Amino acid sequence: MTGSQSAGRDRGSRIQPHLRESRSGVASAVGTSVGRARDSAWGARLRQAETGNAGRPGIFGATRRRLASNIEPPSNQDTWAEGAEAQMIFKQVHLEGLGHASYLIGSEKTGQALVLDVRRDVGEYFELAREQGLRISYAADTHQHNDYLTGICELPRRGDVELLASARAELGYRARAMHDGDIFEMGEVVFETLATPGHTPEHISFLVRDRSRGDEPVLLLSGGALLVGDVARPDLLGGAEETRQAAEALCHTLQTKILTLPDHVMVFPTHVAGSLCGGHIGSMLFTTIGYERRMNALLASITSEREFVRECLDLAELPTVPPYWARMRGQNQNGPPALGVLSEPPPLGPNAVQTAIKEGATVLDCRSPEAFGGGHIPGALNVGAGSSFPTWAGTVLPADARVVLVLSHQSELWDICMHLLRIGYELPAGWLAGGMQAWRTAAKPIESLPQLTVWDLARRLDDERDLHVLDVRQPSEWRGGVIPGAQRIPGGEVSERVDEIPRERPLAVICGSGYRSSVVASMLARRGRERIASVLGGMTAYKRAGLPTRQPGDGA
Repeated sequence: MTGSQSAGRDRGSRIQPHLRESRSGVASAVGTSVGRARDSAWGARLRQAETGNAGRPGIFGATRRRLASNIEPPSNQDTWAEGAEAQMIFKQVHLEGLGHASYLIGSEKTGQALVLDVRRDVGEYFELAREQGLRISYAADTHQHNDYLTGICELPRRGDVELLASARAELGYRARAMHDGDIFEMGEVVFETLATPGHTPEHISFLVRDRSRGDEPVLLLSGGALLVGDVARPDLLGGAEETRQAAEALCHTLQTKILTLPDHVMVFPTHVAGSLCGGHIGSMLFTTIGYERRMNALLASITSEREFVRECLDLAELPTVPPYWARMRGQNQNGPPALGVLSEPPPLGPNAVQTAIKEGATVLDCRSPEAFGGGHIPGALNVGAGSSFPTWAGTVLPADARVVLVLSHQSELWDICMHLLRIGYELPAGWLAGGMQAWRTAAKPIESLPQLTVWDLARRLDDERDLHVLDVRQPSEWRGGVIPGAQRIPGGEVSERVDEIPRERPLAVICGSGYRSSVVASMLARRGRERIASVLGGMTAYKRAGLPTRQPGDGA
């Protein structure tokens, strides 16, 4: 219950998180009610700042600059019930496919809202704001992301929205520079800017207070500075020396900015489970400073910078990043091009699809591995629709790909389209009308990809001494056991290391379940590889069948 719905009721000392499924299928979490805090030294400093002492040193030793909201609410705006105390409105928007969380924080008093770490399709934020009677007045990104295209430049095209950014950010668009210690206010909601470098050099976080409940900080919008059970990786922007420097900066950030906060402060990160920006991100969508202080294994070494940096530099447990990531940061710094009004990708008959292929289009088959294996358009790539789609589409599709889709059902079209737009691809040139049934009945050529059960694989390993097994799981998964003799290359690296895979031997590709193996096998087949199969059920089925495995270091 938020906004005027809860006005006048006893909202007490509690946090009320609620999950709802939005029209776009992403989860929103609402946590609005935070108990009244006692007076604090920070509160005294803030009151002093409000009476003219804005230059005093801040709580972390940085000079504070009070940045008052420059958009006044209309005098006749009734944003909360008469006699009720206005309070902060908070919503989390979860995008599972990218392991991404963004936030809408609103003020009941002023009717204004800020959107943080904006995804490229921004309609969800306007819908949430509309439901709460808010207008989006501000937007910010905690850092210039590597894993998706930001939508921050879309918002000013839809309304009167001021953009905020780290003072260290190098941007190709106009934004108000936020320095360490800057205080930004929307009515009862107070944002304190914290410079939190490490994951990226320009990284900032926002410490949030709801003055209707007191002066104590309520929550930290941490971006990638602190994750659930993890910290964001420091190795994305350079070589070994740059990674070491980033790890040192992250250690300093945690020691001096984040772990000095009270245990009760809730932490809402941008990178959540499913993101490749961490190696061991927990499944919860938020955490607290106290929980992480006690349970986060990486923080166990935080008192020693040398030990913490050593842990951060151990990259063996970090997932391989998709090739498309190399393109994202630069585009986000410049400001991605406007989406504008999106055109509807047209349905294409078999003849039109065949013509598009001759003109250089890439067929992206979004059906299941089993359906793809049974019959597909020659040269098609298989990336099944679902939460893993954006990562693997960005792994196998060329940057300038002109895509034609094959779908299980036409209702999947716009989910697939939005996934592609979020990671920097253009809208598809079209989709196969009538699906593979139309293709088959038009007497068009069909290829298949053999699918092996784990029992098939075991028999072939016994009978065919030259069968080569390629394990495309992440390095952290190999610790659970590998097939003796299997070659191990993470799926995200296969494209660059394809020459390491023997061409003269039949090949069985295996992953955890059969999804990634079908992606990789389709890519290899498109490159002309023959005698290739994908293993259904992957290593999950292989181990449950009791078939032999070894540890990677045991001669496997």
